Amino acid sequence: MEIFIEPIGKLINQFSKLPGVGKKTAQRYAYKIVDMPAAEAEEFARAIVDCKRRVRYCSICGNFSEDEVCDVCKSRDKSVICVVRDPRDVVAMEKLREYKGVYHVLHGVISPMDGIGPNDIRIKELLARIDGSVREVIMATNPDVEGEATAMYIAKLLKPLGVNVTRLAHGIPIGGELEYTDEVTLSRALSERKSL
Repeated sequence: MEIFIEPIGKLINQFSKLPGVGKKTAQRYAYKIVDMPAAEAEEFARAIVDCKRRVRYCSICGNFSEDEVCDVCKSRDKSVICVVRDPRDVVAMEKLREYKGVYHVLHGVISPMDGIGPNDIRIKELLARIDGSVREVIMATNPDVEGEATAMYIAKLLKPLGVNVTRLAHGIPIGGELEYTDEVTLSRALSERKSL
């Protein structure tokens, strides 16, 4: 026997698809939507649809953008490229307001256990960006096994191209994620990065 009426059950099911949202939280979210005034619920739904329609990936760096090329790629120093796992890591770096270069978002890391190899992430696109004007590539993948393996793999590909490859300094805990690292720790890691 179904516990929830169909519309609430569907809403709970959709919320439970979000990362970190279990059944109880999904139920709370669904009840909140049901209790909202109709105009507020419609505004919430429009925001989801609008976001999905307007947000794309930058054709150069792979970060979130509303345009073909993001504002960072249009206006920043292209001689330094900071390589990150996903767009959330760009947000973490931007909170510092210290980094003035551009980014390259891999959209993943090398993880043989998960069946993800070098051809499954945006490494070829990074190599295509390396020309005589790029003087440094900062590897800012997470300091976990997959992040370290990805950084070392990319460093080996870049070194013969004459590019200075650096890695964020320690300070970010092993197994930690940039997205959840406080700004002081992340700032220190950025300023104390080292060559690979």
